[in-house]
Amino acid sequence: MGKAEVQLALEKVARTLDAQGIPYALIGAMALNEFGYRRVTVDVDLLLTPEGLERFKKANLGRGYVEKFPGSRGLRDTENGVDIDVVLTGHFPGDGKPKPVSFPDPAMAEQGARVSLLPLPKLIELKLASGMTAPDRLKDLADVQETVWVLRLPRALADALDPSVRDKYVELWESVQGRPRE
Repeated sequence: MGKAEVQLALEKVARTLDAQGIPYALIGAMALNEFGYRRVTVDVDLLLTPEGLERFKKANLGRGYVEKFPGSRGLRDTENGVDIDVVLTGHFPGDGKPKPVSFPDPAMAEQGARVSLLPLPKLIELKLASGMTAPDRLKDLADVQETVWVLRLPRALADALDPSVRDKYVELWESVQGRPRE
């Protein structure tokens, strides 16, 4: 499986969700790719409501999609061989424990060039909350740091973030300010 299969899986699931009127938002590395920070990933991460996930499963399981295992939120696009990881509105990023930052309703997503996306500050906020609370999710903090660098995000973006993650954003923002541009 390569980059092409992941892109095809993304386009297929987005078309399917749009056609079925199920609100969704692309999150994770592929969402950051849509904003201009390029990172390779091997799966598609989606935000759905619990009702949206059930509607999707009812209409699509056995029709190009299977559960990763029985009862799983995770799906697999059988045509492209790509995993689709689903997070649900109201759940908490990182360690999964209650915190001020939670996954929002995908109805707040905006239509990007190809897919529905959360606003960039919300993606940054979720990545910060994840990386700050789960030792195995340090890549999320690296994603924020690289996104700040590549997209030249302003320090003032911190003001749009939940107070629980602002200091970490500023720390990561400051860490790249002296880095020479190639």
